[in-house]
Amino acid sequence: MLDLTGKNALVTGIANNRSIAWGIAQQLHKAGANLGVTYLPDDRGRFKQKVSELVEPLNPSIFVPCNVQNDEQVDAAFETVKEKWGKLDILIHCLAFANKDDLAGDFSTVSREGYNLAMEVSAYSLVQLCRAAKPLMTDGGSVVTLTYVGGVRVIPNYNVMGIAKAALEMNVRYLASEMGPQNIRVNAISAGPIRTLASSAVGGILDMIRHVEEVAPLRRTVTQEEVGNTAAFLCSDLSSGVTGQVLYVDAGYEIMGM
Repeated sequence: MLDLTGKNALVTGIANNRSIAWGIAQQLHKAGANLGVTYLPDDRGRFKQKVSELVEPLNPSIFVPCNVQNDEQVDAAFETVKEKWGKLDILIHCLAFANKDDLAGDFSTVSREGYNLAMEVSAYSLVQLCRAAKPLMTDGGSVVTLTYVGGVRVIPNYNVMGIAKAALEMNVRYLASEMGPQNIRVNAISAGPIRTLASSAVGGILDMIRHVEEVAPLRRTVTQEEVGNTAAFLCSDLSSGVTGQVLYVDAGYEIMGM
């Protein structure tokens, strides 16, 4: 029943084989979607090569650089989508960043620059990408982003990223309201802690994972594949009535009080 054949899906945020974005890309591919992949460029081209080799088995028809702090790169990426595909059906937003120093210690010590950086990359970028994607989603579409319970509850060392995730979740609601009349749905997945390149910057991530394994109703955390399955559902017609929502894929951890 979950069939994405003929759908064009642009996936952002793949860094390596531990990335949640990689798990999502794999499940979209299995469901038949035609994939496009963006990567974060660097001076030596290391990320381009690493991501290119990783996604090769998925045979993406688009592979472009996209640093969301560079408006020209964002515009160029979506111009490529327009030229090669003509339309876009699915946008996967898996982008977040904060200075490592702002993910430890007292929250009040975060600098203005660090605060703005986390908000720009982790929250504003969803608005930015949706603005670019909206004209290309001529047959409707689905946008999925990633959040975390640290956006609604205090998590040790999550600090400024919690603020960014709170903003991201509100972005989802406002974008869902705006884009709904064009049959474009916008949702978020709040995933349990997974050991990724991004999460490794959060102090005590292994302690967080162990805590979830002890407390969550399923007595474990989740995998990239499970998050990917939920993303595929949200991108399919099976979720045609779902928009503006935050779906928790965290082995039930969010419901627990202690």
